[in-house]
Amino acid sequence: MSYRDLRNFTEMMRGLGYPRLISMENFRTPNFSLVAEILIWLVKRYEPHTDIPTDVETESDRIFFIKAVVQFMATKAHIKLNTKRLYQADGYAVKEMLKITAVLYNAMKTKQLALEDKVEEDSSKFKFDLGSRIADLKAARQLASEVTSKGACLFDLLGKEVELREIRTAAIARPLEINETEKALRAAIKEVLENVEKTKDMLNNVASDETSLDAKIEKKKQELERNQKRLQTLQSVRPAFMDEYEKIEEDLQKQYDTYVEKFRNLTFLESQLDEYHRLEQERFEEAENTMRIMQQKLREEERDLMKSSLKDEDSDMEVLEDEGSDSDMEEWRPSKPRPTRNGIMAGRGAHFIGTMHGGDTDESEDSEIDVDEDDEEDEEGEEESKDLEEDSLEGPVSRGNRSSRGGMRPPLLEESDNDF
Repeated sequence: MSYRDLRNFTEMMRGLGYPRLISMENFRTPNFSLVAEILIWLVKRYEPHTDIPTDVETESDRIFFIKAVVQFMATKAHIKLNTKRLYQADGYAVKEMLKITAVLYNAMKTKQLALEDKVEEDSSKFKFDLGSRIADLKAARQLASEVTSKGACLFDLLGKEVELREIRTAAIARPLEINETEKALRAAIKEVLENVEKTKDMLNNVASDETSLDAKIEKKKQELERNQKRLQTLQSVRPAFMDEYEKIEEDLQKQYDTYVEKFRNLTFLESQLDEYHRLEQERFEEAENTMRIMQQKLREEERDLMKSSLKDEDSDMEVLEDEGSDSDMEEWRPSKPRPTRNGIMAGRGAHFIGTMHGGDTDESEDSEIDVDEDDEEDEEGEEESKDLEEDSLEGPVSRGNRSSRGGMRPPLLEESDNDF
């Protein structure tokens, strides 16, 4: 099979009007159904009223179908087809089908040409076409050249006829030798007889082979029956260990059920344990977070309390310095009448502002005693503030500290007022 044959076949089938598209890849592998369909269509196209069997399901049906198609084409169209190649249903089958398609395609082309010529003749009655006449002139010139070449060849052959005639008459006039003819006939008869003997021997051998095969088949049948009986006996007899096997199998099934149940329970408990550990870890992390937050809050409160206590200490030191400077000034002042002193409380470190009357030593001594008492009260207030700072977790104590100091100041003011 060549690519050109496959291409020509597909083009011819398309030109003949085959309803199905045929690809070049359809015949890469055997495709008997397609080959049968094409053959049926070609036969119907050649002779619409013919009766060809279309059943190709079994092997015998396919063989009968191929033989019928080949016989029909040989008798009707005088086209010889190869049955083996058609049965292959591949590219070689395409080569055989191409013989039928070529005949049909050429018939169709000649019919089309005849119709075209008739149309041209009808049109030439009314219209003169110079182009078609030029083509006819070319064809006439070609035919004239062929006639001259053929005539020259014929002349040469006729020139050799004299010699050939003598040779031919000598061969015809020569008498036949009977001995050689008899020998040839006897050899042919002997060869035919030998072929007959060989055929008879083969027939005899076929009979002996048939008997030997029948004997072997009978022997195999007997062995088969014997094996079937043995199988039935083995199936009917119950083995001795079968009861123990069934009992062990039941125990194994029970053990497997218990194992499955325990495994299921174990997996469930493990999942519960993992869930419990996860919850405990979450609680622990939450407790750590809360403790961390509380520690931060406590540190901030301690920091605030330390800042407030430092501010209180600074204010107390300022008050003490102011009071010490006032007492020194009073000791060095002259004893002469002075205006009244006004006592003013300013914050936690309250002190006196103004001058005092009289220059008596008793009053100065009283003022020195008051200053000493103030210093003692300040020291007591500082100790109390330290104690309160240690108890800072219970609550702020800055107000209590201030109130304690403020509560100690009013008696001093009353005593100082009583001096006047």
